[in-house]
Amino acid sequence: MALIVLLVIIVVLVLWVAGAYNGLISLKNQVANAWKQIDVQLKRRHDLIPNLVETVKGSMQFERGTLEAVVSARNRAIAVQSTGGAPNVAATAAAETALGGALSRLLAVVEAYPDLKSTGNAAQLQEELTSTENKIAFARQMYNDTATMYNTRQRQFPTVLVAGLAGAAPAELWEITDAAERENVRVDLSLNPPPAPAPTSPATPTAPTAPRS
Repeated sequence: MALIVLLVIIVVLVLWVAGAYNGLISLKNQVANAWKQIDVQLKRRHDLIPNLVETVKGSMQFERGTLEAVVSARNRAIAVQSTGGAPNVAATAAAETALGGALSRLLAVVEAYPDLKSTGNAAQLQEELTSTENKIAFARQMYNDTATMYNTRQRQFPTVLVAGLAGAAPAELWEITDAAERENVRVDLSLNPPPAPAPTSPATPTAPTAPRS
């Protein structure tokens, strides 16, 4: 009887270890897949920027510094993204934050050039960039949620006892440290001028008062 109880305990223990191990491996793969989704959207963003630069550079001959800043930031972001091995979340976040800032400044300058209204790609670029920025934000949130779940699971008892066996290590979160990055990049190439303020009516002059005798 004691032998049967011991065997049952061993079987239950083995099943639990297998379940905990497989659960950690599953979450680890989900984190990797969530990062790949970010990677896809970042590549899409990088591919759209040259089209934007080509669209506006003819009308922005005196803003070469702004254009070059965007191109330089894009190149740095691509260099970080192309690094082999495990993803460097902090480096990627820093490079993409710099790229987002340069892109925001470019789009702010673009609004000063009404001639770009006639550019056929303006509306398409606006739609594609807006969609891409939204997808990046969604993919980043999904990655952080999955990574947080993975980090929590591997620290919980008794799962922590098999975390080493599963090769589990804390996943780095994509943290936003720049306050400006907390707002989505404003993508507006419509160049519609802001409404003019309503004219103010001139004050009615008051008649002079007669001197008192």
